[in-house]
Amino acid sequence: MSDKVKTLNPKEAYKLLQEHPNAVFIDVRSHMEYLFVGHPSGSIHIPWIDEPDWKLNPHFLTQVRQAMLGGATGAAPVVLICRSGVRSLEAGKALVEAGVKEVYNVAEGFEGQLDEKHHRSAQGGWRYHGLPWEQC
Repeated sequence: MSDKVKTLNPKEAYKLLQEHPNAVFIDVRSHMEYLFVGHPSGSIHIPWIDEPDWKLNPHFLTQVRQAMLGGATGAAPVVLICRSGVRSLEAGKALVEAGVKEVYNVAEGFEGQLDEKHHRSAQGGWRYHGLPWEQC
């Protein structure tokens, strides 16, 4: 059993998802980010923190376990993504602490880090690498 969240870059995450069709791919960003900024194709939306109060989702663990085949722990790898890899790492740590055995964080996230002009998607991230994504 792993005692920590494993880190993948977007291309590694995409490869893992292709090789493990039972993996659960969760976008932990807010509802508005998921819909309007876009999200990876095939991802499930389970927010870690969401509007209107910007508090931790008290049902996050339960919702993830439901996505993992009816609440079984360790039944499938869980891959988490957010905007830049920070929220998803925190969510991943909570899952590991709750006993989920195989948790991965997409380190660059969907949009990557800010560049020198404070723009995202210019240096890294799921979208930057040309991986499949959708938008509302």
